[in-house]
Amino acid sequence: TGSSKEHTEESLESCGAEVQKGNAPEERKIQRLFRNPEATRLIKRCNDFGAGGVSVAIGELSQGMDIDLDKVPLKYLGLNGTEIAISESQERMAVVVDREKADQFIKLADEENLESTIVAEISSSGRLRMKWKNNIVVDIDRAFLDTNGVRNKTEAVIQTAQGADPRKQEPEGTNLSEKISAVLSDLNVCSQRGLAEMFDSSIGAGSVLLPFGGCHRLSETECSVHKIPVLNSETDTASLISHGFDPHISEWSPYLGSQLAVIESVARIVSTGGNWENIRFSFQEYFRRMTRDPLHWGLPASSLLGALKAQKELGMPAIGGKDSMSGTFHEINVPPTLISFAVTTGKASKIISTDFKKTGTPVYLLKSDSEDSVSPDYGRLKDNFRSFSDAAESGLVLSASSVRKGGAAASLCRMALGNTIGIKITNRDIVPFIFYPSYGSIVAELREKPSSGSWILIGETVEDHSIAFPDEVSISLEDIRKTYTAPLNDIFPDQTQNSGNLVEPAGPASGGYQVPVYLKGKGAPRVIIPVFPGTNCEYDTSEAFRKAGAEPDIFVFRNRSEEQIRFSLEKLRERISQAQILMLSGGFSSGDEPDGSGKYISNVLRNPLITEAVHELIDRGGLILGICNGFQALIKSGLLPDGRITLQEEDSPTLFRNSINRHIARTALTRLAHNQSPWLSLMNEGDIHQIAFSHGEGRFCADNKTLKKLRDNGQIVFQYVNEKGVPLMDDQYNPNGSAMAIEGIMSPDGKILGKMGHSERFGNHCFKNIPGNKKQPLFESGVHYFL
Repeated sequence: TGSSKEHTEESLESCGAEVQKGNAPEERKIQRLFRNPEATRLIKRCNDFGAGGVSVAIGELSQGMDIDLDKVPLKYLGLNGTEIAISESQERMAVVVDREKADQFIKLADEENLESTIVAEISSSGRLRMKWKNNIVVDIDRAFLDTNGVRNKTEAVIQTAQGADPRKQEPEGTNLSEKISAVLSDLNVCSQRGLAEMFDSSIGAGSVLLPFGGCHRLSETECSVHKIPVLNSETDTASLISHGFDPHISEWSPYLGSQLAVIESVARIVSTGGNWENIRFSFQEYFRRMTRDPLHWGLPASSLLGALKAQKELGMPAIGGKDSMSGTFHEINVPPTLISFAVTTGKASKIISTDFKKTGTPVYLLKSDSEDSVSPDYGRLKDNFRSFSDAAESGLVLSASSVRKGGAAASLCRMALGNTIGIKITNRDIVPFIFYPSYGSIVAELREKPSSGSWILIGETVEDHSIAFPDEVSISLEDIRKTYTAPLNDIFPDQTQNSGNLVEPAGPASGGYQVPVYLKGKGAPRVIIPVFPGTNCEYDTSEAFRKAGAEPDIFVFRNRSEEQIRFSLEKLRERISQAQILMLSGGFSSGDEPDGSGKYISNVLRNPLITEAVHELIDRGGLILGICNGFQALIKSGLLPDGRITLQEEDSPTLFRNSINRHIARTALTRLAHNQSPWLSLMNEGDIHQIAFSHGEGRFCADNKTLKKLRDNGQIVFQYVNEKGVPLMDDQYNPNGSAMAIEGIMSPDGKILGKMGHSERFGNHCFKNIPGNKKQPLFESGVHYFL
């Protein structure tokens, strides 16, 4: 890897390996006999796979490298050798393969519509060489690279903290209501939902927690939690990642700030139910521009020493990190910044969310420090973390949130907002310290008090929509919500001004409905799932159909040359003719170009070869389903609402940009208008499901004449609704502002269905912080039609 061969051999010997050293060119390997049988099997698997052979991968693989910069694929022409050498790209990946398997690798990449180019070769020269326009522009000895370049030294002076401890500063205000308002208005505490919803949070069908939970999606989660992705199987293992950083404390004392950043990231993992004792860290560092001033160098020095102190005390190492560019702009400097990212695993079935679950349950504070102490009490921290983990493992914890910026007051507010469950604080002694940012402490809603740990009763959850303090001071959750969501709403809107006007509920066709008949033999249907450039839901969709009993067939549509396009069209026609179901899954086909979502796919559907195959599929009783990007393609191709591929007219319905004018990623409730379609046969009229959404152009638009026709024909099948099943225009329920609150429609015969919601993204233990029925038997219904 990056080590010398001698260092590698020493490392192997120190961990129990016997090293046989061979330098003959024909051997080119270091043989190792590990005492650990699992390691031996791992080496054998790697060698069997042909990944270059583990025997040459350590020590010798990167002794030398010759790079031809002229062969590096470029997005922009005109770059010189230096620019090519140092350019970054999120679209490129370097892979080392055996010379004998390079052609095979390139072929596999081509089948995935990926460009693969040999740009460098490993050599035994012991030098890194780069060539540009047939000239050697870089020639560096490997021995020099092993030193990490020139060693530099400087002086650092670490200052003691100046001024008052920011943890002990009371929020502004003359009473509790004003103080809570000041806390929730802080940019480090307030809701960032409008920003978070711009990023897809449910892709992969493995999201255990969504960023904001509860029926109102207002209880912010502590961690990002996702099941480990596996193909054609199910797992309970999840990855957890959290972060920690308080800019005010870090500015006051970088040494303490980095310790508390580490502690905060760990406490978030603990409160979510993760395996905290196996945590590993990665640090993001960000400091002012360094000069020769020793005081400037003292800032990163003290931050790193603080992080090292926390790692040693907790017994958890950092295994990665990144130092950022200068945090200075003219005379403006960032505060000393060390953000701690904690990563571990846990059981998805044991994950805990932050939203209050029930009324009449006690709420406790597991306190890990004292307001009088400056430094963390690591012994008490670890004891409390163990106590909480034991309580969580035994099922005592209903919800939990770590205490950080804003203190327990902010934690209680976030926990209450998700499901509008209030809390009555009965412990007078805790009120004076409710704003103290007690990093490492945890607020928890419990079934009962655990037998061990420093648990302090706060109060109990109540039906009243408020946070009530002793002496009859009460603050409504509606006032708390407005304060919590307001600070960033002008920059990252959380909602539009759409009214809550009610919409007429859709129903079945007024003239009745005749169930279509599948004309060919019975058996597990074959589902063709074409993958276009930008499609990203094919695996989720394939797994949903596989679980439903179908045989999914993923086909990558290649378009990097005219020849590939012709080949892909012919193969897609052939695969459709062999299938019973055509599935157009979600994504951003061709970056939503040209001119709007789904147009690339609709252009493929309009090709005469594909049009003929699709119409033949429909005529022999086959089914078509389109979700999100696929729904957009069905609309733009005319398959919806007409049932045939046609040219769009001026008054044809379309899917337009969301009314909030940004991408949305959240869940919403949808109601089934009727079940008169093969895709709906296993559901009941009026069923309400909680479905994940992620799109930028999902607003269904049509003129009144078309909307009336769709309603009368029974072609409106899903509508956005509130908790009572009432369709309406309020964008807290109708996320994209669709006309008549339409989420999905079908063709007149019910064999083609399109919808915006990602029904395929729900799996075991997914969306645990979102209440409601999240399992929609859409795929099972489609498969049942053929059985």
